[in-house]
Amino acid sequence: MSAADTASSPGGALAAATAATKRFGSFTAVDEVSLSVAPGEIVGLLGANGAGKTTLITMLLGLAVPTLGTVSMFGRPPSRATRGRLGYVAQGLGLWETLTVRENIRFAATAFGVAADAPLPAALQAVRDRLVGDIGLGLQRQLAFTIALGHRPELLILDEPTSGVDPLSRARLWDAVHDQADAGVGVLVTTHYMQEAEQCDRLVLMSRGRNVASGAVSDIIGDTSAVEVDSGDWAATFAALTAARLPVTLAGRRVRLADTDPGRIRDTLARAGIAADIRRVPASLEEKMTILDAAGE
Repeated sequence: MSAADTASSPGGALAAATAATKRFGSFTAVDEVSLSVAPGEIVGLLGANGAGKTTLITMLLGLAVPTLGTVSMFGRPPSRATRGRLGYVAQGLGLWETLTVRENIRFAATAFGVAADAPLPAALQAVRDRLVGDIGLGLQRQLAFTIALGHRPELLILDEPTSGVDPLSRARLWDAVHDQADAGVGVLVTTHYMQEAEQCDRLVLMSRGRNVASGAVSDIIGDTSAVEVDSGDWAATFAALTAARLPVTLAGRRVRLADTDPGRIRDTLARAGIAADIRRVPASLEEKMTILDAAGE
């Protein structure tokens, strides 16, 4: 990448959005969201379904035009040329199910004008002549990621790349993500898995189209606390607190409530005849996201 490519992009970012807004009629899908991805950085884009993550990505890719604000790729407006320098894994993977694994790789290599001679991971090599529609989702996601790397991109955009696959496959994909970042590739990734989010260098949290928090995990959680409840009957405790319309969650068999007054919890359990040990603990990222999402209602 030349200096000219990065000079006009915030902080030399590979991808950037500045107050990007996208409206569909009276509905605002993305509302003044800003973010950037630098070389070697893994940025996580988080939010519930419908938060506007995919719409923001389509604007960055140049597949949708912002209603307001700006987006750039390698310091320029998104274009066919800038898309040739990135690797993209969409939610739907973008694979041809009626072609074999090897034919999908050759097709993508031809589109990017590169040779399709890179060695395949062992799992894909074993199914190289099978139709993509006949291999499992885990292998399909591995194939999509392999194709995205085939032309040695400078930026990776991954839209829920590990959704629906087993933990081992997720771990292997994240190993590959970290390898790319270590080599200087920028990564923008969306995920619903909080353990994956915690592997990112920086997070951008979206709710109802807006950016509600950004920064490292520790910055986002800050001094927000949760309350952990330990009783002899976690199921009865969970039921009593849920009936009282408190924001209760389960971590294994541990009952937790984010940003809730311990006195209110104690009173609720006392009325239900439940004795419990109640203590404050640091909030998790998921709990902080729940609080931020509720605040935007």
